[in-house]
Amino acid sequence: MDNRGLRAAMLRQVPLIWFYGVGVGVGRYQPIYPVYLVDEEPDKHQFVVAIDEARDLHRPDSPVEETLRRYVVAETKRRLHQPVFRATVMRAYDTRCAVCALGHGSLLDAAHIVSDGHEAGIASVRNGLALCKIHHAAYDVRILGIRPDYVVEIREDLLVEIDGPMLEHGLKERHGQRLMVVPQKSSERPDQELLDISYREFRSVG
Repeated sequence: MDNRGLRAAMLRQVPLIWFYGVGVGVGRYQPIYPVYLVDEEPDKHQFVVAIDEARDLHRPDSPVEETLRRYVVAETKRRLHQPVFRATVMRAYDTRCAVCALGHGSLLDAAHIVSDGHEAGIASVRNGLALCKIHHAAYDVRILGIRPDYVVEIREDLLVEIDGPMLEHGLKERHGQRLMVVPQKSSERPDQELLDISYREFRSVG
């Protein structure tokens, strides 16, 4: 493979846009920009990509070059993870909240079933849920739990609490109901083992 164009962009430090595919065969991409090519791995026919803030850490004359190269790769992956994760989850859930089916993208988050800091917190749509901001917050603080069979539960003390319409209709009425939106493809649906990890944490708080 002839990578002369990419090699020239690396030598000149030209900012590039990386169109990262977020769906197989659907032509949907998440643009990541600006990114820079900071190293070439000829044997693998690939380049090391860095985000703007990380590119200057990678210096050919550095005595700790390999350590820095690994840092650039790790930092880039970590920083690219969230926009790619969000785009993938939103596509899978058709930009609707899994709990209430709200369809306004600006009010939706791509929530992790288990956090990406958890040893099982894989960066995959199977570890993701599209949730509106209310249900995302409720999920994170263990007010709302989701069983491995996709049934929503609300913490018991909230079920007996009397408050305004948001608590009554937005949370309490979802208790015992199945998720309103799940991905059509079984390969993109919430991982039941990850849901079980999160559900057990929810039950331990209740």
